[in-house]
This record gives sequence, C-alpha cells and structure tokens, in this order.
Amino acid sequence: MSNLLRYLQSEHDFEHDLKEKKKYSEPKIYDADGDLSKRWYVYFSFRKTADLTLIRFPNNIYAPQHLDKKGRVQWLKSIQRNLSILLKDGFNPYDPNNNFEFESEESLSHSIREAFEFALNIKKSTLAGTSYQGLEGRMLRFEKWLNENGFKNSLITSVNKKVVTSYLNEILIATSAKNRNNTRTDISSMFTVLADNEIIPDNFIHKIPVLKSTPEKNKSFTSDQETEIFKYLNENNKLLSLYVKFISFNFLRPVEVNRIKIGDIDLNDKILKIKTKTGFKVKRIPQLLIDEIPDLSNYKSDAYLFGRKDFGQYWEATENSRRNDFSDYFLEVKKKFGFDKNYGLYSFRHTFITKLYNTFIKEMTPDEAESNIMSITGHTSKTALRKYLREINAYIPDDYSKYIR
Repeated sequence: MSNLLRYLQSEHDFEHDLKEKKKYSEPKIYDADGDLSKRWYVYFSFRKTADLTLIRFPNNIYAPQHLDKKGRVQWLKSIQRNLSILLKDGFNPYDPNNNFEFESEESLSHSIREAFEFALNIKKSTLAGTSYQGLEGRMLRFEKWLNENGFKNSLITSVNKKVVTSYLNEILIATSAKNRNNTRTDISSMFTVLADNEIIPDNFIHKIPVLKSTPEKNKSFTSDQETEIFKYLNENNKLLSLYVKFISFNFLRPVEVNRIKIGDIDLNDKILKIKTKTGFKVKRIPQLLIDEIPDLSNYKSDAYLFGRKDFGQYWEATENSRRNDFSDYFLEVKKKFGFDKNYGLYSFRHTFITKLYNTFIKEMTPDEAESNIMSITGHTSKTALRKYLREINAYIPDDYSKYIR
C-alpha cells in the first residue's frame, strides 16, 4: 500500500489542516449586477491568527466610478489577479510593516469633472426634466468658476467648505440672497450623491448656513451704462441682446420674455401675444424692436423664441428655471462692468419706463402721461403704476436752478 493511500485511509483530519493553513479566501469581484450607479469592488477574507476563522477584510478595493462596464471589469480582474498573487506569497494586510493601504484611495481620486458627471447622471435618473435642467445649469456654472479660479483638473476633494463659501459669496454679491441659497441647495444635493457613493467623505455643504432672503428692487441704469451694455451684447451675445431688448423696448418682465414662442409673434401686424395665468394679452411690438428680430421663417411655431443656447429651440424646463438661466447669463455682463447685486435684468425695464415717463410728462398732463404708460407697460391701475414709479424713482424734474438763485 502506498504512503498516499495509507494517508487517505487514515483517520487524520487533513481537511482541518488544509483549512488551517489557508489564511485567506480567494479575492472575489462584486459588480452590483451590472448597475453602474453603484460601487464595484474586489473583496476577500483573511485569518488574522491560526485559531481565528476567516473574516471579511473591512476595506474593499473600489473600481473607478467613471469607467464603463468593460473598463470596470478589466480593472477589477487585474486587481483580483494581483491581489491573489500577493496573498499566495504570504502578504498579510494586517501587518503594520507592509507598505500597502487597502483603504480605497480611488474614492478620493475623482477629478471635479468626473465627480460632477457621475452625480449629474444619478440626478438625471431621479429628477423630472425641468428640475434637472436647472440643476445642470448651476453645476456647469460652478465648474466653470472652479476652472477659472485654479481648480482645473483638480480632484473633487480639493473642493472644500471654504471654496464653496467663496463661490456662494460671489453669487450673493452679484445677484441676491435668494439665488445664493438656491445655488447652495443644488450644490448640496450633488454632494449628497457623492458622499452616498463614497466619492467624498461627507457632504459639508450642510454646514454652510442659509441666508435670510429679502427681495430687493433693481436700480435703473444710467445712459452711459445702457449704451455700453448694448454695445457689448450686440458684439458678444446676440441671444441675450435681443432678450434684453424685449424687456427694454416692449416693457416685459423677464418671465414673460421666456414664455414667448415663435408663433406668438406677428410681424405683419406688429403684434405680440403674451401668455398669462388666465390666457393671453396682446402687446404692440415697436418698430425699434422689430428691426432687431432675426428671420423666424425657418423655426417651428411652438418652439421658444429664446432657447437655452439659441433662437427657436424646444426647452423642457419650468418658466422659473428658464428665467434663472438668463439671469445667470447676465452675470457675465455684470462682472464685465462691475455691477453689484442691485442691478439685474429688471433694471432694463425700470430704466426704459423711467425714460418713457419723463418724456411723456414733458408733453402731457400727469393723468395723460399715466394713461399712455399704462397702455404700454400693462399696469392694471393708475394706483399700481404710481406705486411702481415711486419705487423706481422714475420722476426726474427738469433743472430748477433758476428758481433757487
């Protein structure tokens, strides 16, 4: 009888010995059943000492979140193979003298662009289209600000509480507390996704306070400011230029401009239909504005005149979201000319109603001037118009020097 056969027939529990010698389990891959929104990783178990059972090693080795399915599989198989070799060679992950750190450094190595793309993809699958558009716009503007302020190609972990607070302060100074708070909310929702997926340690945005928001009236522009702004817009942003002219020359509110569809414009009769909560109101389009409107014959009648990036586009977003996007576009103009939070798109409406009133009052009685302005601006009563004119400091008297000499 051979020695091997004797050994096999003996009562010796060699299975126990083999298990005892095995200090680890072969590394395995977790692929979340192919769900790319979840973390994929390699895991294994290890026996700290001979008298202890195999215990799952606490730190998984995560695949980079930005990789596609094929990329993740290849990355994890490479890790699995190399880890298996290390374990066979006697590697002990609990040995304080080794130079390996199994706590996943990958979760801290996403670039800002990768992290934002990942979070936006998650949000896109959970938010309605209108809500997602507003979120995406704000995050793209935040990313642009980060790139312009020294964070291009930086890791997402470089974006800390101080950085976000600085950005929010710029939004506050340029616009309002309300817009600053809304921006904070959107950034926080993104960072929650990143924290939940272990791309960042935690969502620190919760530690940034919400500011008290008090509505403020925009100031009117001076003649010189108005001239410089229109010159800049005509040369650099035709879309925003015409948007501003609809506010200025047709005395519309920004949200009303965002409601305009191609089919609402009748250039033959010079009529514009404005959508209201109860239906439509009709306004005259002045020739001054008609001269600025591009050829609309090739656009669909149900498309918005002011799309997200161009004229005549479909845009699945709420009125407020579309209006806020144009307010954010105007931020570039405000930065260019150094305007503070007291100036915004409403400043154009205030400016041109002031010009209109001061021209009328020179040629008409106050009652006649108010009646004519009401028919143009859409105010429903003289009481409401007078209150508005007082708020924007519209009436500017002629030089009265001769009366006080």
